[in-house]
Amino acid sequence: MADTNMALTVLSMDEIINAICLHMAERKGVRVQEVQVELSWEEDTGYTAEVWVQGRSQYLVESNMIEAILRYLDGEYGIRAYREDVRLELDEEITAVVNT
Repeated sequence: MADTNMALTVLSMDEIINAICLHMAERKGVRVQEVQVELSWEEDTGYTAEVWVQGRSQYLVESNMIEAILRYLDGEYGIRAYREDVRLELDEEITAVVNT
């Protein structure tokens, strides 16, 4: 039986970008202002984020993006969520829908 008390938290595309910037800055040991992120969705690759740090580019796949979102939810909102609680969606922009 589904838990009817479950709430949804929706993160905007800007918040997803912030989450990835914070996550990558911490991992790379740089200031968050030194990280740039561009989100995209392609039929063959799904959701990806291209990240630039110190002139170098790398791609994050959906699972890496969700890891950053989970850390952001905990740090910014005090929400402890699990991977299976996060769903990326594409409408006008990419959003993250989280069962909380």
